Amino acid sequence: MNDDHGGAVLVGYDGSPAGDQALHWAVEEADLRRVPLTVCHAWHWPYPSSPPDDDTLEIFRAAAAIVADEGVRKAHAQAEDMDVHWRLERGQSGTVLQEAAVDAGLVVLGARGHGGFGGLSVGFTAVQVCARGARPVIVVRSGQPQVGGHGGRLVVGVDGSPASEAALGFAFEEAALRRASVTAVCSWWDPAVLPGPDRVPFTDPQVIRSEAMARFDQAVAPWQREHPNVPLDTEFVVDPPRQALVNAAQGAALLVVGDRGIGSVPQMLLGPVTQAALQQAPCPVAVVPAQQAE
Repeated sequence: MNDDHGGAVLVGYDGSPAGDQALHWAVEEADLRRVPLTVCHAWHWPYPSSPPDDDTLEIFRAAAAIVADEGVRKAHAQAEDMDVHWRLERGQSGTVLQEAAVDAGLVVLGARGHGGFGGLSVGFTAVQVCARGARPVIVVRSGQPQVGGHGGRLVVGVDGSPASEAALGFAFEEAALRRASVTAVCSWWDPAVLPGPDRVPFTDPQVIRSEAMARFDQAVAPWQREHPNVPLDTEFVVDPPRQALVNAAQGAALLVVGDRGIGSVPQMLLGPVTQAALQQAPCPVAVVPAQQAE
């Protein structure tokens, strides 16, 4: 088995529509990377009081095992010869997935499972694993188009932060696996164009733009040299970053972002642009931690 692309692909599965969508994506990722697939399901006693006896707890565990086994069955239906394992753990789903991800090369999750409330597009588990994990996480919402194994276009946000550097590397490596193209997007927001009293004095918009473009090109160039067979487009746009990335992701197979970009507040689980991408992107979103750049 060729495991040049890291450990197994780990997918969080709970039988929800988003879970099924994530499972489909995870099977393709494992096939492209030629690594095993681990189907992970977390279960817990959902009531504030302690379980009355071990037999009752065993009933809950057995029901959870049925869900995990169903995920394995569906994975084999998609890829009959794939090496698929299931992992069943007691605990909150976010914590279980974080611990399981230590041995994985990539994590794939549905945006929200059976919990939460109506209208919630991204659940806390997905946010928690994206924010606190040390592995790239691909988040898939139910209803998003199923992806094919090859081709398509990947969009990556670039802002010069360590997480952005990691996202660039992931995007190029993923594109090489999928024989896809990369669109690198840098959003340039010029304070000198603001009207009235908010206008910033002593700024030269052309100088600011030129310097930002130079940093953008400098960030992208090493990855382009490392992956010369990956077609690359660059977009340098004067739009707020959230809007720029969501617009660029129209028709894309995957949007790749760092977990926290420039200007993110340390107390936040994820940077505001990353949160907006998870909520609004029209395609699955890969969130890459800065540690991937090391």
